[in-house]
Amino acid sequence: MSDKTGKIAQVIGPVVDVVFEGEGNIIPPIYTALKIERPDGTDLILEVEQHIGEDTARCVAMESTDGLRRGLEVKNLDRPISVPTGEQIKGRLLNVIGEAIDKLPELNRDNLRSIHQPAPDFDDLTIGTEILTTGIKVIDLLEPYSKGGKIGLFGGAGVGKTVLIMELINNIAKGHDGFSVFTGVGERTREGNDLLREMIESGVMKYGDKFKEGLERGEWNLADVDKEQLAQSQATLVFGQMNEPPGARLRVALSGLTVAEQFRDQGSGGKDVLLFIDNIFRFTQAGSEVSALLGRMPSAVGYQPTLASEMGALQERITSTKNGSITSVQAIYVPADDLTDPAPATTFSFLDATTVLNRKITELGIYPAVDPLESTSRILDPNIVGEEHYNTAQAVKQLLQKYNELQDIIAILGVDELSDDDKLVVHRARRAQRFLSQPFHVAEQFTGLKGVLVPLSETIRGFKMILNGEVDEYPEQAFLNVGTIDDAIEKGKRLLAEVQ
Repeated sequence: MSDKTGKIAQVIGPVVDVVFEGEGNIIPPIYTALKIERPDGTDLILEVEQHIGEDTARCVAMESTDGLRRGLEVKNLDRPISVPTGEQIKGRLLNVIGEAIDKLPELNRDNLRSIHQPAPDFDDLTIGTEILTTGIKVIDLLEPYSKGGKIGLFGGAGVGKTVLIMELINNIAKGHDGFSVFTGVGERTREGNDLLREMIESGVMKYGDKFKEGLERGEWNLADVDKEQLAQSQATLVFGQMNEPPGARLRVALSGLTVAEQFRDQGSGGKDVLLFIDNIFRFTQAGSEVSALLGRMPSAVGYQPTLASEMGALQERITSTKNGSITSVQAIYVPADDLTDPAPATTFSFLDATTVLNRKITELGIYPAVDPLESTSRILDPNIVGEEHYNTAQAVKQLLQKYNELQDIIAILGVDELSDDDKLVVHRARRAQRFLSQPFHVAEQFTGLKGVLVPLSETIRGFKMILNGEVDEYPEQAFLNVGTIDDAIEKGKRLLAEVQ
């Protein structure tokens, strides 16, 4: 610990100016962590963001600045904000500065890793071309995800981003033998609580049988946690929720990424890591708040002028190296459903696959509300996914595109005025559109329908049957919220029998 100290000169919300006076008292470098001992005995961590004049550092606080006053002593920690590493963080909940927030034993902080790391060298990178199957029909068929790729879920408020990311955690993380890191950036605390309970119930985070039995009775007794079992957990959660100051929300994405990088690079044979970030827009939003408080001139739509470089610094670190891979799934809020807004638009360029959720599709009652024509994937290529998959996906997109073009005519003249060929397009497109929906495991308590995982081969078979007209006789309602095509046929027969 350095004996260099400064004093608080001014406090403006989460921004604190610290003066380092006296001979030999050098102003700390940018991104250095500083520590204040509050009058009540608790510590507050600051991060140096700007140098003002010869001896003043302008800093951003990682917690609320309530209770601070001018003249309080500030210690220079001589290092950036850092998080603990190693096997000890498995199954744990951390905050932005790497402190445990799960009320379990404190972590050993001897071996820390800075949250500010350079991106891997160009010659260390690898490109993933292997499909990551999710069991969600619309994703696996039309915008397949790649292992070691970056995936973005775009959507406005309340269209189902968090439910989709929870389902992906359910389908991928539970069957994944590698390691998962979930980073909550400026989202609801309740969702973090739900996720922790789900992770414990599914066995991804191992709190032990005694604790799980208590959980079923509605108890939360941390004395029952089995420490040996906890060390075998396959996930770590890092949270900086929406009640935190902007400094914490800005840096928590880097803290979560640092944990993921550490597991990717660990030892000679690193791991395949899954990194879930919900929500990357809140990272940008926090950056905008901090930027304004630091006095920078805002750029387009009021965002920070450093938007592209901040996003680039984060996204370029989320990558796969020869040692191990990071597959990231990022939820991205779209302000006012406008995909051209600078925040989502800046994120687009970094992604391998984009899943766009559309409010118009939620209005049809189709969930997940994925827009099949807006969503894209780098690996939807016949050389990677195979001819059959590629041709089926393109045929489904063409069918839905043709249906979209016909909708104006239908709205004005009605379906009866269409040619026979166009009527057939509408007939099959409506079935294909509804077959893209499916019930989710994580939404069982809301829908009352049992969640399903659909193998890729079954998804392709089902859509080929719809395209070839093999299921034309069944009502379109039979294709809504079912798993495989066999389920749809069974439901269709039942509906026809009821009508007769």
